[in-house]
Amino acid sequence: MTTGPWKPVSVQTYRNRITELDVRSKVSPTLDVQLSIRLELLEKVPGTASVTLKSPDGSMVVTDGHISTDTGHSQISFSFTPGEVRLWYPVGYGKQPLYTVEVEVKDHNNEFVDRKFQTIAFRRVSVIQEPLMDAQGLTFLFEINNIRIFCGGSNWIPGDSFLTTMAPERYRKWLQLLVDGNQNMIRVWGGGIYEADVFYDICDELGILVWQDFMFGCGQYPAYDTFLQLVQEEAEQNVKRLRHHPSVVILAGNNEDYQVAESLKLELDYSDETSDYRETNFPGRHIYERLLPSVVAKHSNIHYHRSSPYSGQGQPTTDRTLGDLHQWNVWHGSQEPWHNWDILAGRFVSEFGMEACPNIRTIDHWLGDAKDERYPQSRMNNNHNKASGFERRLELYLVENFKHTFDMDDYVYYTQVMQAETLASAYRLWRRNWAGKGREYTAGALVWQINDCWPVTSWAIVDYFLRPKPAYFAIARELQIYTVGMTRKDKIDHPDDRSAAKFAIDTILEIWGTNSTLEQKEVTLEVTSFDLQSDWEDVWSKSVTLSPNSSTELHKGTLPGQPTRHKQSEIPKDIIVSARLLDADGTILARYTNWPEPFKFIKFPTVKEVDLKAEVSADGESVVLSSKKPVKGIVLDADGDDVAWSDQAIDLVPGDPQKIKATGLKGRALKVRYLGDEVN
Repeated sequence: MTTGPWKPVSVQTYRNRITELDVRSKVSPTLDVQLSIRLELLEKVPGTASVTLKSPDGSMVVTDGHISTDTGHSQISFSFTPGEVRLWYPVGYGKQPLYTVEVEVKDHNNEFVDRKFQTIAFRRVSVIQEPLMDAQGLTFLFEINNIRIFCGGSNWIPGDSFLTTMAPERYRKWLQLLVDGNQNMIRVWGGGIYEADVFYDICDELGILVWQDFMFGCGQYPAYDTFLQLVQEEAEQNVKRLRHHPSVVILAGNNEDYQVAESLKLELDYSDETSDYRETNFPGRHIYERLLPSVVAKHSNIHYHRSSPYSGQGQPTTDRTLGDLHQWNVWHGSQEPWHNWDILAGRFVSEFGMEACPNIRTIDHWLGDAKDERYPQSRMNNNHNKASGFERRLELYLVENFKHTFDMDDYVYYTQVMQAETLASAYRLWRRNWAGKGREYTAGALVWQINDCWPVTSWAIVDYFLRPKPAYFAIARELQIYTVGMTRKDKIDHPDDRSAAKFAIDTILEIWGTNSTLEQKEVTLEVTSFDLQSDWEDVWSKSVTLSPNSSTELHKGTLPGQPTRHKQSEIPKDIIVSARLLDADGTILARYTNWPEPFKFIKFPTVKEVDLKAEVSADGESVVLSSKKPVKGIVLDADGDDVAWSDQAIDLVPGDPQKIKATGLKGRALKVRYLGDEVN
């Protein structure tokens, strides 16, 4: 059933009660704080209210016990200089102190009437849309307490097809996974629900920024009066319910409704801001540009955004220089190679994705006893993927990039590595675009999606049973405090600009680093190149400075060991490049290995030549990986119960062993997959 009560129902008795408690704080550019508290009573009865602000440890910060309630409403304000109350920060930028406002009302006889509590926090939030130094359009970024934040995160759909199963501990496990994966923002998608209070409470506690859509998704909605009354009531209830949460930093009018209107060629003149849109064939525009912004402005201080995606400035939703963007030209749309993420970037990419199979245990769960259905193209497996045209899309990206088979276990592995490569590449290239003030070409990337509402093959990076796919770990690496990234691209030079007959092809290697701290960092860049078919190596290093809260370009030059080619038929060498950032004491702060693509053309060495070692520690709870040749896409598993791995989809090079935590392994034998592991 999709109607009827599904949340707790209670009966309350009262003589008078607090019908609304509106607690708002305003943090100035100098970080002083104004706190205002307004309360409404059901009845205008003589009496008083007391208001107390308590600190996270429960001690009193300030109180006022003599507020008249004779008129049925009261308001009081408090002021704090910088430092008097602690500010709330997103995870990775500071702590999340949560304060409590307590309000108690008594009548003229000093008898108790009602009491309410509200957890709050203090932070300054701005959505900055300003010109860039050397690019078209405007930024679209979040600034918290005067700090500009690169938002790396995920989209959230309802956690279960049966909503009443979502207990608080289940929400916490999901949101803790987000934080453990180095993500700092979650977008509550407009095709789902306004989430339970506990969802936002946990986001407050963990420092997760919340992008909240209103619940209009991928459709065209009416705007007749009785429907608008329902919309207004629902919007007011939810804005009032969510406004005190420090985690909620933006309210977006809908998901993709403008995009749908564009595709249907409805009456949508972005330059027209004054017409009655209810008289057009896109009446929902009245909801997003009249009704919702007025509700948000009246009942909260939260930034309102008309839609996701939405460009503004009179431009369509596909504009990559304004607003936020849903970049689905990988997977959907023109089905671009994932290597083109850099030229597909937007100012804030609030959706993008790639499908992959879930953990093989999850597939076996839905197959049950149907062993004859345990192959990728079976009817039962098809029924567990609801994406239109998914087989053609999956196979397009698989066949363009990998040599793969259709054995069930192999298929799971290859789709998972493909998803990991696709999504890690997006975060890596878009974080490079966070290049300092005035050069915030991309300020956020939210993958579609973190979760599933049932056991299924989908775009999720963690499956229904909270089993992370390899992509989850690949994204976590790209969102570490420090990262290093590389690209290789062929450059063709013609000595005679009047002829294409003669040319030279050189492969250009570019290297950059990122630093999410607010201090510059002195590190050593160490670069090692390997020829996969020989013992040739090239090593160089240099001292570099990573700029604070931005990316820094570190190197550009020809790819070591790769000769200049003069014919398209000349096969380039399989050169693997490993880059690491080392701290002053030699600690590895970041690593990344760049491989030639597509992977299907690589002549992988034999298993014997690779000599991959996966040694389980004495306590059985960690694994040390080492090899004699570079290895791509290592995925670890063990028969039996799930293991909580600290990393997956691992690239390994000689001389750089990696230690992986394996909580719950308990010394069991390892199962190890990697690209080329079938070469004997």
